This record gives sequence, structure tokens and C-alpha cells, in this order.
Amino acid sequence: MTTISFIGAGNMARALIGGLLKAGHPPATLRAADPFPEARDQIAALGIEASEHNAAIVGDADVVVLAVKPQVLNSVLADMAEALPPNALVLSIVAGIPLATITTALNPNASDQTQSAPESTSEPAPVAKRPIVRCMPNTPALLGLGITGMYANRHVNEQQKQLAQTVASAAGEWVWVDDEDDIDAVTAVSGSGPAYFFYLMEAMIDAGAELGLPRELAAKLTVATATGAAAMAAQPGADAAVLRQNVTSPGGTTERALALFDDGQLNPKIRTALAGAAKRSAELAREFGR
Repeated sequence: MTTISFIGAGNMARALIGGLLKAGHPPATLRAADPFPEARDQIAALGIEASEHNAAIVGDADVVVLAVKPQVLNSVLADMAEALPPNALVLSIVAGIPLATITTALNPNASDQTQSAPESTSEPAPVAKRPIVRCMPNTPALLGLGITGMYANRHVNEQQKQLAQTVASAAGEWVWVDDEDDIDAVTAVSGSGPAYFFYLMEAMIDAGAELGLPRELAAKLTVATATGAAAMAAQPGADAAVLRQNVTSPGGTTERALALFDDGQLNPKIRTALAGAAKRSAELAREFGR
């Protein structure tokens, strides 16, 4: 059975562990390390081995999930680099950290370029053959309803891709992207996306209350409507534009509201906002990747 070690035992790691347990993964093949006793206690309560030391739990791991803050990742990787088996799959859910940074931290004497060495070089540059998958989950993963965008370096084989999918499935759905830069777009759309919907829901609840509804009722109506609309959009073959048109009767209430959205240039503002989020994701990758 596959052994999976989690470096960091925060909310996202616990969500993944809980999903794996629910899917039937034996507790004996899962373990986690965290410097905080409270986090280790929560892991131990699940019947999972918990350690204070990263290196202590990676020696026989098939998959190592990096689930720590970006600011501490370099020190975490340095702490476990020597103990990490050479063929272990590294699965990073650390926001803003590119694969090259992880590769260098795990093997400072090698580099991991996705391109071939220049033809003018007499000998190819040393390459760390560490299989690494970079992931961008989102917070609905805490309920098993998330979606994770993933990008694999060229050292990840098909079996390891399946392992990555198994871990990601514990939090919900998953998709692969073909270029690491696409992770910035994934971050803008789904990584930050729940906050956009919460923002709209806040506004709808406030508006409902201003129209005279009790705030609790406005909240219930808003959440139920969002849940139902999402379920309709998730149906096979569904198209958001068509679904919107189906609700919009000529001269009706929905048409009036949507016209006011258009007057406020809501659609282009949303596009500009997501472009800004993607740009910031790329900036953070450069900042944290130093």
C-alpha cells in the first residue's frame, strides 16, 4: 500500500488525510509532521502517526505532501532533503512556490530545467530527477468539494500521476495543466474563486436585508440559490450563458437586474480582477522563489 507523508498538518493537510481515510486508505500508511503540538494531537486523534521532525516520516514514503507556509518551505526542505527517498513523489500545495525552487532546495547541486541543455554545452547540466507535482487546491477542499489544478515536471511517470490524482481526489476534483505558468490562471479562477462568490453572496444578503427581509432569511435564500445554481451548472453539457438566458424573461425582473450589472460594467471588471489575481500569483512565485 502507498505510504503518504504530510509535511505540515494544518487545515488543508487534515482535509486531505480525512478524505484519504474516508476513501479507505489505511491509517498505518499515513503520517504527518508539524512543529505545533496541537496540530500533532489532531492528527494522532485520527490514528495517524504524528511527529515533530520532518525527516522522521519521509524515509520510506512513496508520496510526500508539502503543506506548509511559503516562508518556511526552504528550511523545511533542507531539513528533510537527505532523508527523502530518491524516487519519492513530492506533491506541493504550497502557494506561490515554483518547481525550480523546490528542486534546488532538495538538491542544491542540481537544476531542474524543463528545456533541454543548450546544444553548445559539451556536457548537459546536472539535473535532479526528482518527480514533483505542483498543486493549487481551494478551500472547499475542506468539505471534500474542492478542485485542484496540477502541473507535473517531466520526471513524474504515469503511475505517479495516478498517485497525485488519488491524493487530490481526497479533497474533491482535479485537473492537469500543461504549463506551469497556467497555475497562475488556476489560482485566479479557482484558488481565489471561492472569495469572489462569497463577495457576491455578501452583497445579495445585504441587499435582501435592505429590501426588508430578515437577515437570516436573506442569507438562507442566497446560499440555497447559490447551491442550486452551482448544481445546475455542474450538469453534463450545461452552459452558464444558456442557463442565464433561460432564467431571463424579456421585460422581467432578472433582465432588469442583469441590465444594471451591464451598466456597471460588471463583466469586464470581473475579467480585469481575475487578470490581476493571475498577475499577483506570478509575482508571488517570483518573490517566494528567490
